[in-house]
Amino acid sequence: MTTAPDTRPPGNGPTGAGPTGDGARIALIASAVAAAGMLLFPLATLGRGGTDADAVLLHLGGRILNLSSYQQVPLPPTVIILSLGWGILALLIATVIGALRRAPWLWITALLAFVLAGAAVLRLDSTLNEQVGRVMADSTLRAGAKRQLRNFYAGGGMNLGLFLPLLGSLIAVGAGLSGRAWWHERYNRLRGLLVPVSAISLAIAVGAVVVLVVQPAVNLSGKPLGLTGGWLAKSDLVYFVYSSLFAPITSLNPLLDSLKLATPLIFTGLSVAFAFRTGLFNIGAPGQLTMGAVGAMLAGVYGPPALGWGLLPLSVFAAGLFGALWGAIPGVLKARFGSSEVINTIMLNYIASAVFIFLIGSESFPFLGRTYQLGLKAEGFEARSGLLQQGARLPTMLQLLNVGSGGQTAISIGLLVALVAFVVVRAFVKTRRTLLAFVAAVVLGALTWRIGIPVNIAGSQLNASFLIALVCVVFFGTLMWRTATGYALRAVGLSPKAAEYGGISVARGTVLAMTIAGMFAGLAGLHYVNGGALDEYRLKGNMPVNVGFDGIAVALMGQNTPVGVVVSSLLFGTVDTGGLEVSRQLENVNRDIVTVLKALIVLFIAAGGFLSRRITDPPPPQLMAAGESGPPPGAHLTPEQAARERATPAPNVAQTSEDITREGGK
Repeated sequence: MTTAPDTRPPGNGPTGAGPTGDGARIALIASAVAAAGMLLFPLATLGRGGTDADAVLLHLGGRILNLSSYQQVPLPPTVIILSLGWGILALLIATVIGALRRAPWLWITALLAFVLAGAAVLRLDSTLNEQVGRVMADSTLRAGAKRQLRNFYAGGGMNLGLFLPLLGSLIAVGAGLSGRAWWHERYNRLRGLLVPVSAISLAIAVGAVVVLVVQPAVNLSGKPLGLTGGWLAKSDLVYFVYSSLFAPITSLNPLLDSLKLATPLIFTGLSVAFAFRTGLFNIGAPGQLTMGAVGAMLAGVYGPPALGWGLLPLSVFAAGLFGALWGAIPGVLKARFGSSEVINTIMLNYIASAVFIFLIGSESFPFLGRTYQLGLKAEGFEARSGLLQQGARLPTMLQLLNVGSGGQTAISIGLLVALVAFVVVRAFVKTRRTLLAFVAAVVLGALTWRIGIPVNIAGSQLNASFLIALVCVVFFGTLMWRTATGYALRAVGLSPKAAEYGGISVARGTVLAMTIAGMFAGLAGLHYVNGGALDEYRLKGNMPVNVGFDGIAVALMGQNTPVGVVVSSLLFGTVDTGGLEVSRQLENVNRDIVTVLKALIVLFIAAGGFLSRRITDPPPPQLMAAGESGPPPGAHLTPEQAARERATPAPNVAQTSEDITREGGK
């Protein structure tokens, strides 16, 4: 029997040269969206006016739309940028065609589009810097005018018309290489990022719609915009909002503010993620944080003064202990009586809040007809404790990392070198790689500690609790994936009955998991009490315990992994910091957009089923190759052989042991 020849393009399986079916679809969507974005949105921003929301926009068609109050200012040349833009569009269209045909070369056109987009961005930045240099060298301008024009040109840069090709072409490159075995293997290691990345992308898209609806276009030129101009102005608002939200990562002072906001989120995210890993839902992080702060305050204010700097480790221990005990209570109740840890942790949040107010809300309290003096509240009407002793205070990160002299601030590169050394050594060493990587990190970090980078920082409240949070991250990962205890906890989380059948105590695992989760959340209190994040080294009534609930979103977005918790915490800290700038610049868009984004991210992650199982958890490459390019079963058999093959049942398939025994007896 002859079979029809395979007319499919060569290399369409995961071991060939062309993209897989899913890869081709991803490349098609990414390149098509990027090409459409170049036509629909502004290509670049040539300058921003006094409010930063009014801009001079450049479209791919060559139109320049000046929405700012600077109508007479000379604009930078745009011929080269527009030429590069048309080249990018042509390459994106070629990538779309290649994706439709599942051509092996589509990643090349996507890569060329990415290179041209990068060149356009660099050329735009160079052109704007030339304008800034021209303004600063103009001796006829006053100082105030120089400053305004410098800020005008410095506010320019790429817009959605260049950002989308950069992102879309990069995605298309990866998707176009999906048919190659070496790339497919590495891509599979990153599949855990698909759900959070998709959730963030969808949240940003929905948030963009919200911005378009609630915020009118900013037009200080006084000229009518028309339909096209109005759309370009509105779309620029979307880019302005999101570029402002993520702007803190581009400047040192806002970055430190972002890390300050991210520090308690790391603690509470670890608390929720640890419980999730063991099959528990810890909603008690706010109460555990509160009790940890109370413990840190009691040790820091009323600890023996003779301990000196020993008060700091005592305070750290007290914060972790109080949080652990508050987490152990619902663990014991669940292990002993089977009560829901969700309800218990919620109720304990209210109890912790009541204890918190009782301790620092009043100087005295009535009991059985008598009034007793508590003595924990500081003088004044505000609910706050006494100041911590000097030895119990955490230093700021600037104090720890500053190696400058003569009043100059210079940040040591030792920590960065140690981190890079750890990652590199651990990646290339095969045996005892963690130990050797740690030794290399310590040695190289110590050798480069006195080398510093001069910086200009007005001051930062980022304190050493950030380092304690990173230690907790390492502890989480080591305990959960490198110890027998962690294996038992994960087994309890995956299947309590199977774990118990295997000899693991589910009750003990439940109590231990909630205790450790409570410890993580309790240590977050150090950031506010010992770190002075609320401007004073004391326990205060305005401590933002709601970061305990934010830890749920952080854990979900971080996929309940310690590294994921850190990344998602930094993301939330960044947008929280950038939200302040958005509130200052726009009238109808304020920090609530950050809350909307967080809620949408959680919503889309919780509905993670919107992604196909074929994408999030695909079959092995060998099966995909066989399914896509292999001949069907029986294709090379004669009709008689195929009929005999169909008539012969597979051994032991859908047969019980009694059936097999009966057939054997026959």
